[in-house]
Amino acid sequence: MLNTFTSSHAFALALALLLAWALDTLFGEPNDAFHPVAWLGKLLWPLGCRLRVMQPNAAFWGGTLTWLVLAVTLGSVSWWVQRRVLGLSLWWSVPILALLLKPMLAWRMLRDEVLAVEDALAEGLEPARERLSRLVSRDLAGLNEEALRETAIETLAENLNDSVIAPLFWFAVAGLPGAVIYRFANTADAMWGYRGVWEYAGKWAAWADDVLSWLPARITALSLYPAWRSATWRSLRRQAGRTPSPNGGWAMGAMALRLGVRLAKPGVYVLNETGASPSSRNMAQALGFATMAAWAAMVLTVLSWVARAV
Repeated sequence: MLNTFTSSHAFALALALLLAWALDTLFGEPNDAFHPVAWLGKLLWPLGCRLRVMQPNAAFWGGTLTWLVLAVTLGSVSWWVQRRVLGLSLWWSVPILALLLKPMLAWRMLRDEVLAVEDALAEGLEPARERLSRLVSRDLAGLNEEALRETAIETLAENLNDSVIAPLFWFAVAGLPGAVIYRFANTADAMWGYRGVWEYAGKWAAWADDVLSWLPARITALSLYPAWRSATWRSLRRQAGRTPSPNGGWAMGAMALRLGVRLAKPGVYVLNETGASPSSRNMAQALGFATMAAWAAMVLTVLSWVARAV
């Protein structure tokens, strides 16, 4: 696929990403009525509900086939649209591609929601729990101030990969189809990739997301905690291995080590157990580190397309 990009196409994709990033910075997420990822969620939910009540074997193969059909369809459509749009002048191709790419990225929303959790903590625990519930599905009842901050920082780190760096990585690899397929895979995993009644229907979705997120998750970790020395790398890898997810622990472990704080999910894992409980200052630092990582990923992705254009 990469060989089909001419110099002018690569330049258009670089400009489209810059414009998409500007749109995200200025306006954040579009309303659900105009958000392709929200449309995808409305499609995946009823399909998943039908699959999860099937017998395990049928649920697994049904979930696998549904995922593959949707991935191929979305990838093919986005490839065709990109190809057509790149045939237009830059005045048309750049804004159209930017509008299509913007919903694949969600940096401002992630940043603003984490900031809002800290603001809500100033009002009390209940407002903070309510605000944080917009970002996580876990039970927040009974969490104190320190635990709420831990959860917010964990979510910031993990979603930095899912909502920013991984989509940018796949956009750098394959253009708009790469970002679209990754966003689909991540959304399907978020809706289907659970234990219990979703175990078999969502098994393929969870596996596919793990595969597509494997390298970006480690890039995200290194952008948060530059573990270039063997000792620091071993420490990061040790923290990452403490979570059930093969990918989520990398960014969370990196953030815990960078901040020098303890991050935990009760009954599941503890990261950097000798660290202090995070403070409001640590929340601000976490947002600063994540912001630098997000912007660096965007710039490097733009440069990867510029390099192909020269």
